[in-house]
Amino acid sequence: MMKKCLLVALPLLAMTMLSLAAIGQVSKGKTRPLLTKQLMGGLVQPNCKNLGGGLKEAPADDKAWAALATNAALLNEAGHILMADGRCPDAEWAGAAKTLRECSEVVLAKIEAKDAEGAQGAFKAMTASCAACHKAHKK
Repeated sequence: MMKKCLLVALPLLAMTMLSLAAIGQVSKGKTRPLLTKQLMGGLVQPNCKNLGGGLKEAPADDKAWAALATNAALLNEAGHILMADGRCPDAEWAGAAKTLRECSEVVLAKIEAKDAEGAQGAFKAMTASCAACHKAHKK
């Protein structure tokens, strides 16, 4: 009986370890050292936070609008990085990265037009895609 259990358990253990290695690929790209956690903490989160906070009210001056434009442009770039170097594990991730790119581009256009209300709407759509991806992939 013990041998039978081992014959079943060992292949299952091997499959689990291989699956974890495949899932681990989501934690970083294939050749570059940037971890997804670092990308989120160093680029996505601070720019998202600054953009969201800055859009709560219409920016007071050109300098504030320019700072928000930088936040939106960097979030757009993050959408490209999320797909680079074999980082993308599935359609959920790919769709969220695409929405991040598309919505951040709209946010940037609205900021350039100094349309705070339009930028807020695009920002909401952008963060909804983040939430869906985090639900599927964030540990």
